[in-house]
This record gives sequence, C-alpha cells and structure tokens, in this order.
Amino acid sequence: MLTPSDLLPGVPGATSPLFARRLAAHGDRVALLTPDGELTYGELAEKVAQMAARLGARRRLVLLAGANTADALIAYLAALAAGHPVLLVPGDNDEAVQSLTAAYDPDVVIGADPSGNWRLDERRTASAHELHPDLALLLSTSGSTGSPKLVRLSYENLQANAESIATYLDIREADRAATTLPMHYCYGLSVINSHLLSGAGLILTDRSVADDGFWDLFRAAHGTTFAAVPYTFDLLDRTGFADLRLPHLRCITQAGGRLAPERVGHYAELGRRDGWDLYVMYGQTEATARMAYLPPHLAATHPETIGVPIPGGSFHLEPHPDWPGADTGELVYAGPNVMLGYAEHPTDLALGRTTQALHTGDIARRTPDGLYEIVGRSSRFAKILGLRIAPERVEGLLQRHGFSALCAGADDTLVVAVAGGSDTDASRVRRLVTGEFGLPPRAVAVHVLPELPRLPTGKPDHEAVRGLGGAPTPRPDEQPSDLVQLYADILDRTDVTENSSFVSLGGDSLSYVEMSLNLEQTLGHLPPDWHTRSIRDLRSPEPAESAPGKGSRRRRTLETGIALRAAAIVMIVGSHIHVFYVKGGAHLLLAVAGYNLARFHLTPSAERRERVRHGLRSIARIVLPSLAWIALVLPFTDDYGLTNLVLLHSVLGPHDSETAMHFWFVEALTYILVAAIALLSLRVVDRAERRFPFALPMTIAALGLLTRYDLLGLRDRFHIPSAAVVFWLFALGWAAAKADTTRQRMLVTAAAVATIPGFFPGEPFRDAVIAAGFVLLVWVRSLPSLGRVNTVAGVLASSSLYIYLTHWQIFPLIDDISGWLALLASLLFGIGYAAVARRAMRRLSGLRARR
Repeated sequence: MLTPSDLLPGVPGATSPLFARRLAAHGDRVALLTPDGELTYGELAEKVAQMAARLGARRRLVLLAGANTADALIAYLAALAAGHPVLLVPGDNDEAVQSLTAAYDPDVVIGADPSGNWRLDERRTASAHELHPDLALLLSTSGSTGSPKLVRLSYENLQANAESIATYLDIREADRAATTLPMHYCYGLSVINSHLLSGAGLILTDRSVADDGFWDLFRAAHGTTFAAVPYTFDLLDRTGFADLRLPHLRCITQAGGRLAPERVGHYAELGRRDGWDLYVMYGQTEATARMAYLPPHLAATHPETIGVPIPGGSFHLEPHPDWPGADTGELVYAGPNVMLGYAEHPTDLALGRTTQALHTGDIARRTPDGLYEIVGRSSRFAKILGLRIAPERVEGLLQRHGFSALCAGADDTLVVAVAGGSDTDASRVRRLVTGEFGLPPRAVAVHVLPELPRLPTGKPDHEAVRGLGGAPTPRPDEQPSDLVQLYADILDRTDVTENSSFVSLGGDSLSYVEMSLNLEQTLGHLPPDWHTRSIRDLRSPEPAESAPGKGSRRRRTLETGIALRAAAIVMIVGSHIHVFYVKGGAHLLLAVAGYNLARFHLTPSAERRERVRHGLRSIARIVLPSLAWIALVLPFTDDYGLTNLVLLHSVLGPHDSETAMHFWFVEALTYILVAAIALLSLRVVDRAERRFPFALPMTIAALGLLTRYDLLGLRDRFHIPSAAVVFWLFALGWAAAKADTTRQRMLVTAAAVATIPGFFPGEPFRDAVIAAGFVLLVWVRSLPSLGRVNTVAGVLASSSLYIYLTHWQIFPLIDDISGWLALLASLLFGIGYAAVARRAMRRLSGLRARR
C-alpha cells in the first residue's frame, strides 16, 4: 500500500496517509466548496503545506476542535501529513474539549476562539509524551464524547479504510459529498478521507437536511452524495425529500445505528425510482468507521442485513452461551482498519498494537446467501440510537447514587430495572442516566421492581431486564423541573421533556402569549426564536444586555404580535361602544392570525400529519369556547339564531341582521383556518410550502385578491362569506412570518400597502390602521416596554378571542352609565371567561387522555 518513499523524515517507521500528502496530484479539481467560495486541490495542498510547516517536523500531540470548515480540515490534513498524532474533539462541545485537554495535556491546541477566528496555541516545542510511530489519530468511542477512553488509530488504519470505502462506493473525481455529519464523528470523518483520496469534492456545511438552505446549496454545488444516520431519515421524511429535485444525486450512505428494514426498503425503492443507490453500512470507531456494507441491489430484498465485509476485511462468528446455533455468534472483525487499541491515559500513547481482531459485541448470523444479519447484543454493551452504552457503567453510576439496578439494551431503548418501592423516584433514575450518557428521555425506560431478576444460579438476569422493554415509567408523583412543569401546565401536555419546544408540543397563538410572558418573567431573557428552542437550550445563559447589576431596573420588551393583539381588541370593543372610533382591529387580527399560523405550525421540522394535528387542535380551541358561549346566551336573546350556534350565519344568513353578524370574525377565522389546514394536509401543497415557504403564501394572497376586488363578479350572483373576502389578509400575514430577507419583507409590505387602501370605501383612517399595524408586524419584532405593561398586554392578547365573544352581551348592560366603565367591564368579563374556558378545555383534554 505504502512505499518506503512515503516514510516521514525523522520518524522511523511512521507513514502518513496518502490522501493527506498527495493533494496536489489532483491539480485544479475543486476540493472544497464553502460558503466563502471554492478551493482547488492545488490551493488546498498549498495551505496544508503552510500549516504543516508551522507545526514543524518534531512530532507533537495536536488537539483539534473539529468543525465542518476549511480551517479545521486544513489543520487536520496538515497534522497528518507532518506526522503529528491528532486528538480530534467536537468543536461545539466546550466541556469535551476541556475534559480531554485536561486528561491528555496536548502539546498543540487548534480551534476557534470565542469570536470564531481559528488560532493555534503551541504549548511546547517538543512533545511531553512518548508517541508511538504508528499513532495517527485519537477518537472518542461512540457515546463517550469527552470520556478519557479513546480509540488509537494508525496511519495504515486511516489509509486502508479510506481505500476500502472509495472502492465499494465507487467514489469518482466527479463526486461531491455534503458534510451532513460532524468531522469528529468517525463516520463523518470517513466521508472526508475517502473523497479526498479519490480526488472528489467536499461541500463543507453544518446545515441540517431539515434546512431548506441545505438543499439549495446541495443543488447549486451539484451534490452527488451525503451520509445519513437513522435520525436523518426522519428529517428527510418531514422535509418531503421524496419530491425534491436532486438531478446529480448518485448515492446515499447510511450507518450510525440500525435503520428499520421497512425504511431501508422504502428508500431503496425511492432510489431505484429516482436513479440513485442506497448503501446501508455497518461500522464502529474501533474499525476506523466501516466494517460491512449492503450492496444496493440487495437492499430491497435483504433490508434486514448489514451485507458483506468491506474489501480487505473479514468476519467470523464466535460462539456465545446466550445465543446457541451453528450460524449465530458474536461478530468478530479482522482487517487492516482495526484500531491499535484503546487509550485511557497519556502513557498509552506510547503503545503499539494491542488489538488484533475486533470483538464487536453484536450477535450476528450468517444467512445462506453469505450476508450477515445483526440479531442481538452481547451483555458487554448496548447500542442505543447509535451510541454505545456499557450496562455496567450505568449500573455503577446508579449504585454510586444509592440505587440497586440492572441494565440492558432492547432495540433503541435502554432498559433499567431498579429495586425499590412506591417511594423510589424513577424520574431521578432516568435523569441520572440521560444526563451522564447523552440519551434522550424517550430512549430510557425505567422499571421499579420489588426485587431485581436473577438466574437460578443467582447471577443477574439481563435477558429478563431486556424483556421488560417499553416506554419510560415515571412515578405518578414525580415532580418535573420548573420549566417542564410550566410548559405542561400551559399547554396541557403530559409528555413534556427537556428536549421539547413550544412548537413541537403543538403550541399556538392562544397559548403563545401566556407562555412567552411567563418565560420572560422566569428566565429574565427571551430570545426571538424561543418558540422553536428546546427547554434545555432556553436554560443556557445568554449574553443578554438585560443582565443588570443589583438595584438596576431590567429592560423589558414586548413582542409586536402580542402588542397588536392587545391593542386590536381594545380598539374593537371601544369602537363598538363608541367610546372612541378606531376601527380595523378585527382585520388586523386576521393578518396576525396568518402570521402566527406560519410561526407555530409551519416549522420545517414538523411533518405533515403533525402540522395538521396541531392545526386542528388550534381550531378546536377557537370553536368550542365560541359554541359554548353562543349556546349559553341564545335562550336569552333574539339577536341570534341557530345559524349562529353552528357558526354558519355568514354562509346561510339572513344577511340583513346586524346583530346576527356579531360573530363574523369568529366564523371568518374558523373558515380560513379550516381551509388553510385542509390545503396543507395535501402532500403536494405540503411539499410546495417546504420548498417555497415565502412564495406559496404570496401566491395564495394573490389568488385571494380575486374575492377582495371581486374580479369575477361573484357578488352579483350570490353572497360571498366574509372569510373569502378577507382571506388575502390572512395569507399576507402568513407570508410576513416567512419573509427572511429584506427583499421579501419589502415585497410583502408593498403588497399590503397596495391592497389594503380602499377595502373600506370612505374610511381611509380604518385602512391606515390596518396597514400601519401590518407594517409594524413585518419590520419591528419587539417594542420597548415595562413589566406591568407586558402583564396587561399579555392578559388582553391571550384573552382577545373571549373578549370579542362576550363583549356584545356585557357592554349594553353598563353603556348607559358610562362608556368607559362598559369598556372596562367588557374586558374584565372576557378575561374571566378566558380563564373558565381554558380550565374547561384542560379538563376535557384530561378526560380524553384517560379514555
């Protein structure tokens, strides 16, 4: 593979991988495509040579904070080319960087400073460690980021694995791979190594596949391949991947955990339809990434298998006492990519090869076709969501905290059995495990048992623990954290975790106000995108300007949408009472409703069914309190009829009744939301919204102008409900929420300013109120405020629907005494009805959940 001429000068026996030293051989081909432009292999080779010269010829241990950037890649290649062992750590995890820096005392540290600039910190000119000549790379094992236990990889390991992958994937010079996985992850690093070896291009990005910008970049760069872990396919489903136009896509690779056979079959068929291949692969960090792959033509017929060994590697099965059978046993791999061994202390860096073959810990069987299938795990460790967890470490952790427990892996769930009684806090057990091993709560199932299961011999029965399986089982009386409890109370959800966000839990405009004000009061700061952030992220301290010293007054802000809702409902009620005349509030609220629909329900990560489900829940929160109130007052007044009770008056009439039209706004909002959710439930529309999030609502708004201006002359033939006439305003609000650039904001503003005037003939001030509120919504995200103002505005905004419903019956009772008193009474009564309605809705939801 390597010739004597490849030996590094001054380092006897050490060789660096060819892909790191022969970059210039690929000449003017594009090596890297970055947000700042392209870099050819020749230019990359020159930058690598400059960095290698700076690192010098004397071998030192280099800690590199990995990132999908040109700077990080150049530093990685330069260190390898010059023979410096690289300790590669996640650049986005300060705790891991600090932990490994303290544990291994690197001679050189390379990474980004707080301002984002890359810097090289040379701690010493000669290494403080004895470094084995073959040592090239140190990586954390899967699931142990920040742990002092590292995998020692040699130059031969890196070269052999890159060559093998390039062979079976048939990587070509014309290929361009997107960096969908982090560089410090062995799978992500193998993509880099194998493509550089082949003279292919790398599209350097840290964008998620759920980000529309990723696909724009991928298409523009003529991307041909990207790597995926099982969770990536969940994101692909949500983004409507099946209908994306990717003309240059040639293959998708999958590793990092088991992908369900039905998903393998689905994507294999999708690839066959669209002309690309799916490579299902199997590997571990200890094998420098890959050990097996499933040839694409077998993916549809053998989706449950991991395929065959990679070129240069081999498998054999060792008998296992818990898994009898001639063709079943622990999977053992041998090949030139097997690690040198583990390192748990700096002195281990001097060791040579201590591992000859890799015992994977997976139980496999060899099929009659010569393919390998993983059928289980040995008791040594469990693989959960791609992370390897040692059960004995979990048991030891819990023992240190006073719990007697057994642990085993079942599919993608870590099952923990704890000996205890009714007072045992299962929630605390789960938090200890998730906090230590980086697992999401849904992946840890805690079962409290009177005693732990044992075999007749008295040994722990891990198979019995594995058989418990199931979802986490928290104690009924466990107390969640403050923010988790806050989310659970306001959104009436029992499944809130630290990883939940307001949007993921189905929050809508009615609960948004209450939640945002409570969060600001609790946290002292509230980022603009808080509704899409997880609870865990919200806890992270922000460099807020509002971190005042003792005795100072904290600056407060009020979101423009909340301010407009509060102002609009006061304008509506005051104008109806004739305390003042500032109309246009109801129509402004329709634009705000469209804005909120897009913000809370049309996030890229929400799949189509989830969007529809959350949308229907929001409609129910409008319709049910409305029907309840109208049914309550109907027997006591002649103002309304049965058409009002079923919210169909604007459709069925009679249309000459002024009082019966009191609820036009509620009906219009309901019809518009039903139409919008029905539209978004269609696959073609859902895909269009994800690809063209701004253009779609602008197109709908343009279609809405047909009824706004009655361009088809429909009013002369039959009655047009108000919802159809004002729908364009709702669509413009939707577009405003999706306007991400100045150009888009200017476009949606121009559309509103051009179409709102004249909607109310002879009432230019009314048009101006609506237009001014819309412009404010588009261009000003928040307004300076005070704590008390926020409280009042929040209560009014969150109760605006209920105030609108009830004020028609309240103000006539007091209007003769004082208009201002009638206004105040209407607002207070509506706020009271809001509290009653929310409590009733939560109780109804609880009854439904119990059923």
